Amino acid sequence: MQLKINGLWLLLIVAAGFFCLLYIWFTLFPGRVNPEVLNYFSEQQVHDGRAYSFVPGLLFALSFLAQAAFLIWLVFGGRAVAISRFFQQITGRSIWSYVLFFLVLWLILKLISLPFDLYTSFFWQHHWGFSTQTLGAWWSDYIKSSGLELVLSAAGVAILFGIIGRWPSFWWLITAALVSLWLVLQSLLWPVLISPLFNRFEPVRDPEVTAMVQQLAQKARLPVDQVLVMDASKRTTRANAYFTGLFGTKRIVLYDNLLSDYPMNQVKAVVAHEMAHWKQGHIIKGLLMGVAANFLIWLVLFLVLRSMVPSAGYYPPYTWAVILLFFLLVSFVGSPLQNYFSRGMEREADRVSVMLTGDVPGAVQLEVNLAVKNLSDVSPPNFIRWFSYSHPPALTRISDIKQEGRELK
Repeated sequence: MQLKINGLWLLLIVAAGFFCLLYIWFTLFPGRVNPEVLNYFSEQQVHDGRAYSFVPGLLFALSFLAQAAFLIWLVFGGRAVAISRFFQQITGRSIWSYVLFFLVLWLILKLISLPFDLYTSFFWQHHWGFSTQTLGAWWSDYIKSSGLELVLSAAGVAILFGIIGRWPSFWWLITAALVSLWLVLQSLLWPVLISPLFNRFEPVRDPEVTAMVQQLAQKARLPVDQVLVMDASKRTTRANAYFTGLFGTKRIVLYDNLLSDYPMNQVKAVVAHEMAHWKQGHIIKGLLMGVAANFLIWLVLFLVLRSMVPSAGYYPPYTWAVILLFFLLVSFVGSPLQNYFSRGMEREADRVSVMLTGDVPGAVQLEVNLAVKNLSDVSPPNFIRWFSYSHPPALTRISDIKQEGRELK
């Protein structure tokens, strides 16, 4: 038996292929540099940013192509059905046929993506002087994250097919509700249960940083649960910060190399930016949008599977390959929309952070320093920016910060 490509599958495959080819084209041929960036960056800095971004961008697209091509061949070439039937024959159509199919597919996809992950996140980072990890430490992180992924994915697959078998007519609704609940639980539990498996987190001990945070919190009228320092320097020389958590697990996390390598006015700008995300409710807004999209995607998947599975109410093990291909294509094609909302939140947080600090020069210099030290592409092609940038490029952020400064006067 060979599954057929219908109109929706054809649309998804063509759209994903078109976007991927455009991404590769603009990675190979990024075009001229915006002359305005030379007001803040030297020609060498602009060149280094493009040179550093080239290989990760290319490997990102090639990794997607490799996984998508394999799954398309597996699903529509009849191989998934054949493997599914083989496992059903040797297990008597028990739950073990689903377990075996899941494990084999998980392992193959990990092997496909491994060379891309290893080169991008280890060898390329060492080449540019970012990574401080040994190869052994990289493998330790990879094994831990893969093991966690395997356990959670296996549990998710078991629950999914259990729900499908129990409620074949509206399993998508129950699944979407459970996934939405998981998104909320993940925001609550990830900072306190999972993140500590990979990094050490400690409260900020510098009294100057503590006083600065309290001052900003009072101005923003925000209760700050925790401001933590993460030992990021054991893996990278890059500086960063992020906000995470909900309710009692909300926290601002600062990289230790941010505190050691940047002056206090720029650290203040970073903290203000993270507080601005809280103040504007970006975590809750992001969750709500994720939940809404989640219900829509599971509904579409239900309709897709209903047209592909031969007998109503029974979904063979090969259904898992169809689901993976669907989510791979949808997430790739949907990247521009997701990143559009993310960039909007980042721009809003930049403007609010200037309102909190009142320090436009400090915020501008922070953007320049971050771009230079992190080797950001400060003049990316419009398509790359539209498709894959979750944060605005440095020039846009500097322009927004200066505009907000003029409005405050």
